[in-house]
Formats: sequence, C-alpha cells, structure tokens
Amino acid sequence: MAEALVKGMLASGLVQAKYLVAADPSRERRETLAREYKIKTHATAGKVWQECEIVVLAVKPQVVKAVLEESRELVTANHLLISIAAGVPLALLEGCLSHCRARVIRVMPNTPALVLAAASALSPGRYATEKDLERAKAIFDAVGVSVVLDECYLDAVTGLSGSGPAYVFSFLEALTDAGVKVGLARTVAETLAVQTVLGSVQLALETKCHPAELRAMVTSPGGTTIAGLHALERGAFRGLIMDAVEAATIRSRQLAKGSAD
Repeated sequence: MAEALVKGMLASGLVQAKYLVAADPSRERRETLAREYKIKTHATAGKVWQECEIVVLAVKPQVVKAVLEESRELVTANHLLISIAAGVPLALLEGCLSHCRARVIRVMPNTPALVLAAASALSPGRYATEKDLERAKAIFDAVGVSVVLDECYLDAVTGLSGSGPAYVFSFLEALTDAGVKVGLARTVAETLAVQTVLGSVQLALETKCHPAELRAMVTSPGGTTIAGLHALERGAFRGLIMDAVEAATIRSRQLAKGSAD
C-alpha cells in the first residue's frame, strides 16, 4: 500500500520524488523503491521523522506501538501522522504520542490503490486541522477517490470497501467458472467476465444511475437476464452480500477492540 501511495503521488504530480522518503528494514525493498521511484530510503524510521513533516504509517497493526514508541522522542507538534494500519484506532495512535498532542489522521484504503483506483475513508484525530485533512485527502485522491467520515464508521468502511475487492474477485472467479461450465474456453470466459465487470462499473460511474435502473435496462420481459436474476434471488445473492459486509464489519470491530486493549 505504501508503494501504491508513492506511485500515485508521483504519477499525479502531487509531489516530486526528491521530497519523498521511505523507511523499510528490508534492504531489498529499499533498493527496489529507490530504483523504481528515485526516492530516498532509510533502514529505520528515525530519519523519516527528522526529514519529513508528513509521515505515513504503513506497517502491520501489531507493530504500531513498537514503531511509535521507538520514534517517540523525534515526533513533535509539527508532524502530521497519517496511519493506514488496519484496525488501529485514533485513541491508540494519539496515546502513543500524547507528549506532543500529535496531529493524526486515520485512513482505511483498499488494494485497488495499486492501480490508482482505491476507495479510501479518512478520519481526523482531535488535533488534526482542516489543512491537515486537505493534505491527507490530496494524497489518497491521487490513488483513487476518498471520503471523510467520523471514526465510528471506519469498521463499516472496512467491511464494505476494505474487504469489498475480495467479494468482487470471488464473483469474477465464479462468473468465469460459469462461462466454462456452459462451454466457453477458460481464456474466453475470463476475458468476457473481466470486461463485463469493468464495463458495468464504468457505466454506473458515468451515468450516475441507480443500480436498480441499470439492471432494469438489461432485463427484458421473459428474457434470459430475468431468468438468471431469478436464480440469483433463489440463492439469496443480495442477502449473502449484505451478510458478508456485516460479518467483516463485526470482525473489524473485534480486531479494533483487541488492538486498543
């Protein structure tokens, strides 16, 4: 995800490579980032805090406390911390840096950031300013689209857009397999399935019509589509999607509670 942000910021012209600094304990990753994006890299986070005003925390949730405690003495009120660590609440982030009333923004992006098509939700902490929020939003708009929400909604965002790509990929795989079942070569079925999903999403974005209206456009009386939709309804397709989002949201709340304890 951090690499996707680097790629997006550079591609959009939001920032020049000479102003980006990354820290990673892996020498291989540092060399890759430096080679691919011409940015400065370090083995530890200390140099990042010393050289940068905006710091994006892109680490595994279980090491957040250790990383922030290690850098605690270097963090000042002049820093803006943007965390994309999944399930780590603002209270924990601000608590680790309570000595300086840290300006923190928590973000829930998703994996399409890798192709600059992410859906991200941002939640500002107690001390984050409007300018901080504008700067953070510009970063995530560079890799897709973003919305600003109260933190209480981030678990729902996780259940919908955070986990959502997995639901879409499962549907895409099933659609491809269905094509194979009815006689298409797998390569043909995969090409048609991917383009169908892509085209449908583009149609929704460009027309801004309600999904029900777009669905009705495809559904002729007594035709093939209504027969297929009937089969989906028998299998409770829409109910299963709702259940999946709800289950992921509940799990996100559980994980967030665990990280805060």
